[in-house]
Amino acid sequence: MQLLIGKELSSNDKIYKPDFSSKSGRELLAFYLQTKFKQIFLYDKKQPTPIINNVNPNFIDRFSKRLINNPARRLLIGVTGESASGKSTICHEIKNVIEQLSMPVTVLSTDNYFNDISALINKYGTFDNLRDNGYDVDAPTSFQLDTLRADLEDLSDGLDIKAPMYLPNGTGVSMPKAIDIPSQKIIVVEGIATMYDAVKDEFDIKIYVETENELRKSRFMTRAVEERNQSIENAQKHWNYIANAGEKYVKPFRKEADLVINGNSDLKYFAQMLEYIYDITNNYAGS
Repeated sequence: MQLLIGKELSSNDKIYKPDFSSKSGRELLAFYLQTKFKQIFLYDKKQPTPIINNVNPNFIDRFSKRLINNPARRLLIGVTGESASGKSTICHEIKNVIEQLSMPVTVLSTDNYFNDISALINKYGTFDNLRDNGYDVDAPTSFQLDTLRADLEDLSDGLDIKAPMYLPNGTGVSMPKAIDIPSQKIIVVEGIATMYDAVKDEFDIKIYVETENELRKSRFMTRAVEERNQSIENAQKHWNYIANAGEKYVKPFRKEADLVINGNSDLKYFAQMLEYIYDITNNYAGS
């Protein structure tokens, strides 16, 4: 990928910066990006460990039309995947690279949109007891999806929002309008709820992160036992729940993703790919 970046920066085969205020200028940019994206995907496919496991055949054309027809809208990127797939790590890498390139970026977690279940936890004593009595925490009905959709619509229109905040301390409390979220040029939204039916169409780019189950389990168990002080027995019980929930609620959306990303990919290489995408959209002849 570093070789591609070098070729791009030194190449004489560049277009002059289009006039983005005109539709013809945006159409020229879209055609240029289509060519470059195909180049990226072909390059990645030849690597020993590709980052991109699958590309939706309609993605490039649909994304190009979006740039042409609605250039003022904020760019919303949704990142989903089963628990411990690496989606949060990849989101942070996206944010880090974008910030290094001096571009404004916002990161929002859909975990903040869990329903308030404090009354249920009080009734059953603990979250684990609630789960063991059949509460399906990862089901779409366990999220404030109407609020999430409204917030995504506002963010895409350039409006700042106040997102809810779900407290990860076992109380099940959700605080409404507790987090200030600015509407930046690029908005990355991470979590299992990003691809649920009520909100998935809000995103311009849908990314699904997939990782082998054994690696996901190892990550999850380590985090539960070492970082959250759970017993091995309870961690195993919760793993069994989220593994089944992932199969039921998250994995079906893989086929709808624009990009399926290898969750165990080399982050340095991933960062270089993002840098290349930045270069091809900002490196014009005469600039």
